[in-house]
Amino acid sequence: QVQLVESGGGLVQAGGSLMLSCAASRSISGFNALGWYRQAPGKQRDIVAQITTGGSRYYADSVKGRFTISRDSNKNTVSLQMNSLKPEDTAVYYCKGSRIGSEVWGQGTQVTVSS
Repeated sequence: QVQLVESGGGLVQAGGSLMLSCAASRSISGFNALGWYRQAPGKQRDIVAQITTGGSRYYADSVKGRFTISRDSNKNTVSLQMNSLKPEDTAVYYCKGSRIGSEVWGQGTQVTVSS
């Protein structure tokens, strides 16, 4: 089964930027959609952004205009560029690959935004 591994998290000051990357162990072409989710302590895991095979993008209202999701089929990666970070963006960020009937999650990467 394909595995997803996130990287790029860390500590950043408010207003700063981070780029998260999710690398797949095999081709990402089998996924209908790839997405980024986040979970803050004591809260549910929510979708942040998603990109489909056809290139359609979805963003949560809270990140529109600040975050950009992209995929590179040659490198089998999906990335999340995060700009103008806010303390409320602090969470563990997870990558998810979805196909009909199944989904694969990464292990998560911590993003902490200090005020």
